[in-house]
Amino acid sequence: MLFSEDSYKFMFAALQEAENALSEDEVPVGAVVVHQNRIIGRGYNQIERLKDATAHAEIIALTSASNTLSNWRLNECDIYVTLEPCIMCTGAMLSSRIKNIYFAAFDPKFGACGSLYNLASEGKYNHKINVYSGIYSQESESLLQSFFVKKRNKSNN
Repeated sequence: MLFSEDSYKFMFAALQEAENALSEDEVPVGAVVVHQNRIIGRGYNQIERLKDATAHAEIIALTSASNTLSNWRLNECDIYVTLEPCIMCTGAMLSSRIKNIYFAAFDPKFGACGSLYNLASEGKYNHKINVYSGIYSQESESLLQSFFVKKRNKSNN
């Protein structure tokens, strides 16, 4: 086991959020924010539902966590997300002062935590986030692949 048992538990919770997105025909990405070993924010992609390009799982989870703590500073919090965060979401995490990012699958087209960029830990900002990847990566990739195969099949019919 490369990660703690709790890390698997929290990423599994993020996968459950991704399944919520899938059930609503959204790109299946889920996120949870953890503070003192307790989930304080949950989110899944709701871009189509809310007609809002910023309604990514991470943004929704960060907002929920900030509301729970009544504080925009989440410096003692970790986020678990099923797909590598994009530039927008990584920027929100930097602004929120998230301590650690754990993500499942790399995103070679939009990833900002190692794939295209490494904004979270490159040290150019007033805050640096530790980044960890690979927890339940195959499960996350499988959800994403099944979603996009279904979308392609619909568009070909």
